[in-house]
Amino acid sequence: MATLSTPLSHNTLSLRQLSTKRLHCPLHQLPLPIRINCSSASKCVSKTEESSSTFKELRSVACGLLAVCAVATASPVIAANQRLPPLSTEPNRCERAFVGNTIGQANGVYDKPLDLRFCDYANEKSNLKGKSLAAALMSDAKFDGADMSEAVMSKAYAVGASFKGANFSNAVLDRVNFDNADLRGAVFKNSVLSGSTFNNAQLEDAVFEDTIIGYIDLQKLCTNKSISADGRAELGCR
Repeated sequence: MATLSTPLSHNTLSLRQLSTKRLHCPLHQLPLPIRINCSSASKCVSKTEESSSTFKELRSVACGLLAVCAVATASPVIAANQRLPPLSTEPNRCERAFVGNTIGQANGVYDKPLDLRFCDYANEKSNLKGKSLAAALMSDAKFDGADMSEAVMSKAYAVGASFKGANFSNAVLDRVNFDNADLRGAVFKNSVLSGSTFNNAQLEDAVFEDTIIGYIDLQKLCTNKSISADGRAELGCR
């Protein structure tokens, strides 16, 4: 249930509808304040009288705006309360990481989902470098000692994966879920970490030299007690 609630002043409000027509609504004709509830089925119920056709049009536009906002803020990242899809039965699903998403971008767009769960890429020194692994499912996979420099892992789901000693230099790791991952000795030199989460991750001896990270994300990362003194100094943790 999405709710739009706003007190409206006695001025004229203009809203552009999808048909590009403008709705000019003299708000002094409407009961104030206006509260509109929009359900997931796009049904709206007003807490005020609905006798005005103008109000009904305004209500429809408001619900449409709420729907657009819901779509615009949706993210491919797997939420904590969502179930992961079944493990892919594709026989070469692990090898697909060596090709990556051919149209993958930093915003998490991909041409085909990458299911790399439980795959073993330990000490892989060439085939993962610079690859686009946008929105890849990487939980419980093993990347120990792998060279993942310049890789794009935007919106990847790497919960519980092992990246001990992995090289993420110059990589784009924005909005990656690293919760419960083993990142001991991982190198994040000059990598992008904005929006990524590291809840309960192991970060002993991880290198954060010249890491690009937002202030709020930095504050959250600095709460991880496993980061070494050198790592905290590189991050600027207080």
